[in-house]
Amino acid sequence: MQIKPSVAAILAAFALAGSPAAFANTPAATTTASSASVQKVTTVEGITEYRLANGLRVLLAPDASKATTTVNLTYLVGSRHENYGETGMAHLLEHMTFKGTPNRGNIMQELGKRGMDFNGTTFFDRTNYYETFAASDDNLQWALEMEADRMVNSTIARKDLDTEFSVVRNELEMNDNSPKMALWSRLSSVAYDWHNYGKPTIGSRSDVENVSIDRLQAFYRKYYQPDNAVLVVAGKFDEAKTLALIEKQFGAIPKPSRALERTYTQDSVQDGAREVTVSRVGETTLLGALYHTSAGAHADAAAMAALSEILASTPNGRLHKTLVEGKKASGVESWNVALTEPGYILFWAELAKTQSSAEARKKMLDVIENIKQKPITETELKQAKASLLNGIDKTINDPRTLGVELSEAIAKGDWRLFFLQRDQIEALSVAEVQKVAENYFKESNRTFGQFVPTKTPNRITMPATPDVTKLVADYKGRAAAVEGEKFDSSPTNIDQRTQRFTLANGMKVAFTPKKTRGETVSGAIRLQLGELASLSGQRSYAAATAEMLSRGAGKLSRQQLQSKFDELKAKVSISGRGQHVDVQFETVRKNLPELLTVLRDVLRAPTFPATELEQMKTEQITSIQRDSVEPQPIALLAWHRHWNDYKKDDIRYTPDFTELLAETKALSLGGVKGFYQKFYGAQDGELSLVGDFDAKASEDQIKSLFGDWKAKNRYARIADPVNEPKADSKSIETPDKANAFYVASLPIKLNDQAADYPAMLLVQEVLGGGIKSRLLDRLRQKDGISYYAGSRLQVSSHETAGTLLLIAIYAPQNLPKLQAGVKEELERFVVNGISAEELADAKKGLLQQRQISRAEDSTLAAMHLDQLDRHRTMKFTAELDARIETVTLDDVNAAIKKYIDPARFAHVYAGDFAQAAKTTKTAAQGQ
Repeated sequence: MQIKPSVAAILAAFALAGSPAAFANTPAATTTASSASVQKVTTVEGITEYRLANGLRVLLAPDASKATTTVNLTYLVGSRHENYGETGMAHLLEHMTFKGTPNRGNIMQELGKRGMDFNGTTFFDRTNYYETFAASDDNLQWALEMEADRMVNSTIARKDLDTEFSVVRNELEMNDNSPKMALWSRLSSVAYDWHNYGKPTIGSRSDVENVSIDRLQAFYRKYYQPDNAVLVVAGKFDEAKTLALIEKQFGAIPKPSRALERTYTQDSVQDGAREVTVSRVGETTLLGALYHTSAGAHADAAAMAALSEILASTPNGRLHKTLVEGKKASGVESWNVALTEPGYILFWAELAKTQSSAEARKKMLDVIENIKQKPITETELKQAKASLLNGIDKTINDPRTLGVELSEAIAKGDWRLFFLQRDQIEALSVAEVQKVAENYFKESNRTFGQFVPTKTPNRITMPATPDVTKLVADYKGRAAAVEGEKFDSSPTNIDQRTQRFTLANGMKVAFTPKKTRGETVSGAIRLQLGELASLSGQRSYAAATAEMLSRGAGKLSRQQLQSKFDELKAKVSISGRGQHVDVQFETVRKNLPELLTVLRDVLRAPTFPATELEQMKTEQITSIQRDSVEPQPIALLAWHRHWNDYKKDDIRYTPDFTELLAETKALSLGGVKGFYQKFYGAQDGELSLVGDFDAKASEDQIKSLFGDWKAKNRYARIADPVNEPKADSKSIETPDKANAFYVASLPIKLNDQAADYPAMLLVQEVLGGGIKSRLLDRLRQKDGISYYAGSRLQVSSHETAGTLLLIAIYAPQNLPKLQAGVKEELERFVVNGISAEELADAKKGLLQQRQISRAEDSTLAAMHLDQLDRHRTMKFTAELDARIETVTLDDVNAAIKKYIDPARFAHVYAGDFAQAAKTTKTAAQGQ
């Protein structure tokens, strides 16, 4: 086997996402791109690469049509680079770099204070950090200064490690709770003999808990250097000023004298099937089949991406048709892990209790390993290409996603591989895909079974990893995506650009046309159904009917619908619950008319195939059974039921798991069709479009498609007041689960027009809404017992009824610490209130978060629906922003005392507390 790797992987995110913003005021640097210390390397499709004298590679991808900027810094270090005793070190280091530098405080809190959407992620071949923020010179300067600072000045202190390692351990426990994550870990460890790809990125518990601070600091100094990093800036920014600022901030960092040795550990080609079994508490069976594949930069990787679609996509994939439609499994999927060095593809099948694992395994392996007997067809390859290329186009047209996604190509060897693989996918032939399938999908290359000796080994041919420098040397790409306009996302400008009208049947419509990158357009449709009396006993059918809409409509089957969406470069999601059916969609300008026509059939001419209903029931039953043993859904259900005192036939009633199973099993095709006939229509609905489209043509088309559609039964909004049961504390045992879940709630008499609403938004931001919040600071930063802790404020636009939620994840043995921490923070919050600094940070963060949300076309489309339903415009948004600005410290502290009463909370804890108590007792006896 010849391998000489250079590739990156699928996303395994192991850090928190961020929140809102403040502004730096340092002027931009004045150095120009012509400086001798900055060399231009190449330009491909609107992205230009530069290189600094210290080795830092810089990619600039400007798009003036976006109101946001993304900074993404990728380090070419991941768990592949860890040595004995160091597993999890790359990921732990990712956490530690948020703790601060001598020049600035806790970086996670600073990012949260500035309202930036951020994350850090680690995988096998790379670590990356990104921030997305409202475009401004101040924000960009702060982000670049911060990243340059923490590249070489992160403190990586012992005192921070003492709390952060337990936060990482909490992540380990989260993974241990997941059957799929646990099985993935075992499958990969059996598939690899020596290579670090066989070890989970998050590492061994013992290594994480006993890591040496000296080794962690040495690891940091070795790999966090400019010559081992690639900086991407995407979105709205001034290219010359940004490059000059990058040169100023990063160019001052000297190139290190050390040399980075390449990794050289290799596994021999697998010489026989392998098998592993994981036995734990659970309700569903999982099957996985792992096959080694080429390095991600190799041409075979494009064919493997297509095979992943052909075999495992829903609903067109072979595995779906054989296992799900054949009632052998409730769901299938694949993970195509394309890495720097030879990686793997992993196929999954999830089974309901009544389905045979032996039968599913036989069918599954037959589909994967007998492609020679059942060759790939032109139709299958065409569908796979359409789906893959649709996703790539959407990434190219979204600078934020593109900036982060380039990390994966960078890890494989060069960012241009992102575009090169797209070209390779487009050029794929059936013969090429067939050849790749026959080479890799062999029993001897499978990790699922046991070792089987054979006289004539039938082994795969592993190609050498290409020399990526030669591969991309002369690559020019194609024309850059069409640029969009510079769009002001202020409420006033959005209102000025928005057209609103009502169809003949009463359906309300809002259009916000604008030029976008790649001529993209987002849309949303909401149907509102029934009234309290007519919906009695219809709760399960409300959800089931919405789910069935996309499983066959007009003349198209479920598979044909999905293929049509891919052909139209469309992303469509449909959901329904209670009185609402929501449709969200994205496409490009030229395909919008045809997509609207298809959506008309989905909504007005669903075919409700009987086979699809049975598949859906199996999927939902499997999901309910899985949730019934997991701490988070158990706790959330208990919380919902504590606050819910409606009768069983009421559409607002919350059923328990047993009731959910019974309702799902009882679903009938006649019931679905009957619900549809009674309640579906558009007269009380809303529709919105945001982006690049012909407004006049779209108006005429929408009038034709939906203007005459009315439901037989009238719609009247059902009131949903929040009841106020007595305060309570409930503990629920979830055996064999390493992680626990906490939820608490407090009734708040408030709606979104109330005088105290702006103050309460800021109260929630300081308590648990932002990254720099009281609960997260206490439970994660100080106590180190929770990966995530926070709060949510939910209020109505109608009733004077709201709820404040508290949420946290933690290890069961840390329950007393969690309870003490929450109690102390709530009491301190009420007694002392918040500080002027906290209020200023919360205001900046919340307002910038609201600004960023309006800059996302899909979010704006959804906002239009809510405003149409409430007879509002963006004027309400502008006024709320202004009210937030004027909130005083006295207002906030008065609101805390008025609404926050620790004694009135209802608390729910779900976890394996019995086992935690036994372990603690045993440990105490052993001392």
